[in-house]
Amino acid sequence: MLHRRLLLTGAALAAPVLATPRRAAAQEVTLRLHHFLPAVSNVHRHFLMPWTNKVREESGGRLRIQIFPSMQLGGAPPQLYDQAKDGVADIIWTLPGNTPGRFPRIEVIELPFIAHKRASVNARVTWQMFDRHMRPDFAETHILCAWAHDHGLIHSRREVKTMEDLRGLKLRFPTRQAGEALRALGATAIGMPVPQVPEALSQGVIDGAVVPWEIVPSIRIHEMVRNHVGIPGSPTLYSASFILAMNKARYDGLAPDLKRVLDANSGEAAAIMASRVWDEEGPKVEETVRRRGNSITEITAEEKARWQAATAPVVQAWIGQMRERNIDGGALVEETRALVAQLGQGVS
Repeated sequence: MLHRRLLLTGAALAAPVLATPRRAAAQEVTLRLHHFLPAVSNVHRHFLMPWTNKVREESGGRLRIQIFPSMQLGGAPPQLYDQAKDGVADIIWTLPGNTPGRFPRIEVIELPFIAHKRASVNARVTWQMFDRHMRPDFAETHILCAWAHDHGLIHSRREVKTMEDLRGLKLRFPTRQAGEALRALGATAIGMPVPQVPEALSQGVIDGAVVPWEIVPSIRIHEMVRNHVGIPGSPTLYSASFILAMNKARYDGLAPDLKRVLDANSGEAAAIMASRVWDEEGPKVEETVRRRGNSITEITAEEKARWQAATAPVVQAWIGQMRERNIDGGALVEETRALVAQLGQGVS
């Protein structure tokens, strides 16, 4: 009898231990981030790498993001968004402008003489406009952030001082609206992803390109052309928008605490972090090009006014195109201009 009581007591003492489930292991995830620029590019080194490192540290090493530059996972730059949508990559960095017309509302920041000369302003404007109006265009993915770069320049073999100098000049453009602006100014506009620019220049397919300073070293454009022409002040000739897009299922499958880490490094905070690449690295590139002996100039304020008048119909045409898609483009233009003025106040 005593032996039976001892067995029962032992079983009762052991029961709570046996009934307590093992603590679930904390989720550890590795995501693949795909983009089209080389690993030496400023975006890769000064935004994407620090951003992924920040996510890893704040997750205690449980959320890791492995970067694949230069389209290492296959495909072409215009396919990046669909790679995120379809799960070929978990996260992608790309330009919506690589697929013209697919994401209509974000084009508003890319219209001629809408954007500010500083990326820090354009990043905040783009994200706020995205948050208010643009999500429907990107519903197939989870957008981590959206932003736009600083002032773009004309880099060409021929010196450009006036609209007349642009006539017949074959210039690569990054977005549909930049292409329309160049055509309105008299240039021959040729669209292509930026990695194709060096070969196109060497083969005479183009005479130059419009890109911001930040991208110049990674495509060695300053080694192939000697003339770099900017636009004084704000608004500037053009900007291009960017997105970090994530596969929806991968985002939804994250543990709640890992989602919180990713969310804390998304939105306007991430957009502002990205903008530093252009605002901080751009001037360094400009100085390097200047020391090389290349010509760096700006058109005059009077000439800028001519360019604004010549490209105004591009904005009106876009508003008409948006109307056909049941989008109030006029309201988007007005709101974007007001935000640029508000957020750019005191920013030189």
